Amino acid sequence: MNVRVRFAPSPTGFLHIGGARTALFNWLYARHTGGTFILRIEDTDIARNTRAAVDVILDALRWLGLDWDEGPLSSDPAGPSQGAHGPYFQSQRRAIYQRHVERLLARGRAYEEDGVIKFRMTREPVVIDDLIVGQVRRELTDREALDPDFILVRSDGQPVFHLVNVVDDLEMGITHVIRGEDHLSNTAKHLELFRALDAPPPRYAHIPLILNADGTKMSKRDTGASLTTYMEEGYLPEALVNYLVLLGWSPKENRELFSRAELIERFDLSRVLRHNARFDMTKLQWMNGEYLRALPPERFYELAAAALQRAGVDTGRFPPDYVRTALETCRGKLRTLAELPAYGGFYFTGVTAYEAEAAVKHFVPENRPRLERLRAALAAAPAFDAATLEAALKATAAELGVKPAVLVHPLRLACTGRSSGPSLYHLMEVLGRDETLARLDAALARF
Repeated sequence: MNVRVRFAPSPTGFLHIGGARTALFNWLYARHTGGTFILRIEDTDIARNTRAAVDVILDALRWLGLDWDEGPLSSDPAGPSQGAHGPYFQSQRRAIYQRHVERLLARGRAYEEDGVIKFRMTREPVVIDDLIVGQVRRELTDREALDPDFILVRSDGQPVFHLVNVVDDLEMGITHVIRGEDHLSNTAKHLELFRALDAPPPRYAHIPLILNADGTKMSKRDTGASLTTYMEEGYLPEALVNYLVLLGWSPKENRELFSRAELIERFDLSRVLRHNARFDMTKLQWMNGEYLRALPPERFYELAAAALQRAGVDTGRFPPDYVRTALETCRGKLRTLAELPAYGGFYFTGVTAYEAEAAVKHFVPENRPRLERLRAALAAAPAFDAATLEAALKATAAELGVKPAVLVHPLRLACTGRSSGPSLYHLMEVLGRDETLARLDAALARF
């Protein structure tokens, strides 16, 4: 069997993290089996759907690296996918849906009532043979027992989700429908539509839901629900892909970090878990930090400079060697690139403020003569490299009869404005003698 799967988002806002995982599972299954991954935009609700929302979805999928395999060729000369396959748009397929509605009407499986077209649903239980959930017997509810029929086409002529979903799956030869478990309640209707059209249905695989850490269902308003958040806050797409695939899928190995090639090789529906998955932001941040540490230096520098630029920090005013050396002290220390402006932005902005609590603790009268003594030692240091600076500070501390930390904390605060950050001696080496002394003088002026 040539596997054909699809991702069919509705462009009504942003790409939900659950939708991104659904797209990923479909893409991985297609790549694992050598099949076809189709992108289909469910935009028949004209009042709610916008082109901007479509672009958000397309940009998010491209950022994740989830390329689709077929569709109409793009004709937009300004579009990023010119000459490539664009997605299918259901709003452009009205004639196809109308043809199938006429077939259902002719067979007596659909009828018109009060200006709408309804499907004549079976009155018998429907058995769903799901690849993940197992066999589900869908009984009619008390309300459905009175009238189980449902609308196919609204009074304004707009086809509804159930119709376009089934018709497109039929027309596109979809073999497997991999979607969230919240769609399981729709599946009985879809199976009956396939039966009414004399067409074999695809195999259904309903994947577990993504829950918040507290066990509640993740809604659009919850923190971390929008994929755009991760794009803007300095997460790596490869880290998010790795994390998302583990939300509901088990590799059957005692490890958590996988390359994309490894995920493609191992992914199979038989390893999708039955129980719902809880979203753990702390674990995602840890995983993203691991991926950041593993980045080749050149890519880290490029992404780091872009992250600083987004935060309004201009690195272009500084020599490239200075920028690279400064960023090198930050490499391997971040969970997300969004942390970089606070962690290492001082290299490029100077110190405009000091952490209030740290200043109260370390900028105290008894430290003034100590820092003045340290300033003299730094000014007289024979070289301004990390090893020499460390030796000078420790020697000064010994002369003063204090522990090195007594000098380290106020000196760090003077140089960076913060109580934590890159290695103190290395960051001073990057700043250089003149800048380090100037920042120390500015701090001493506060005493």
